[in-house]
Amino acid sequence: MRRVVLLTDFGTADGYAAAMAGVVAAAAPDALVEHASHDLAPGDVFGAALALSRYALRYPPGTVHLVVVDPGVGTERRALAAELDGRFLVAPDNGLLTLVVGADGPGRFVRLADRPAASPTFHGRDVFAPAAGRLAAGGALDELGEPIDDPVLLPIPDPSRHDEGIYGVVLHVDRFGNLITNIPESWLAGAGDVWMGFARVGPLRRTYGDVLEGEPLALVGSLGLLEVSVRNGSAAGRLSAGRGAPVYIEPG
Repeated sequence: MRRVVLLTDFGTADGYAAAMAGVVAAAAPDALVEHASHDLAPGDVFGAALALSRYALRYPPGTVHLVVVDPGVGTERRALAAELDGRFLVAPDNGLLTLVVGADGPGRFVRLADRPAASPTFHGRDVFAPAAGRLAAGGALDELGEPIDDPVLLPIPDPSRHDEGIYGVVLHVDRFGNLITNIPESWLAGAGDVWMGFARVGPLRRTYGDVLEGEPLALVGSLGLLEVSVRNGSAAGRLSAGRGAPVYIEPG
């Protein structure tokens, strides 16, 4: 029995996610259908790529990850299926797989065959869910379309190190208002104070409880990246910062 895990920006109020789950269940009645989330910000491809990277490779081999955040639905953008380390992924070719591919190498990719009867506004139901269902029923990746070797990958800004310190940017703001940066833990040995723009955050901490409630702090989050947070509050709100905001770390 294979497992299919859905991730979308559809929400749960309108039945869109349930329609996709129904197509999968009809194609693979014995498959276990799970829902990672349907609460991603509408059209936030990078946020979806980051969410997918948190869990995709933690599921067992044979899992089918069905991911649809698709602001280009109905256009000439390609539809993909992929196999990475024994897991399958089905998604629009808009960069959703960037961080998973980066973690696990190139993998194998196919462009899904065209489905002329597909609704131009709901490829999640009419293109991606049938492909995921076919994989969940035991179908082979190569049966779904022609191989490709150039999936779209999102540009990820690199941090930089200099004598005067480390420079990075915020990649993502999570639902708690934590500011997730592109600075890896491996760069933080002996680091000095962290600054968010002109606001001093302070030295690196181990966990949220190391500061008083409402105070900002910098720590390494579960992705192994530097994060700026506020204990029991929102760093994004407190520091008026969002995706792309500059981060600076003084030399230790």
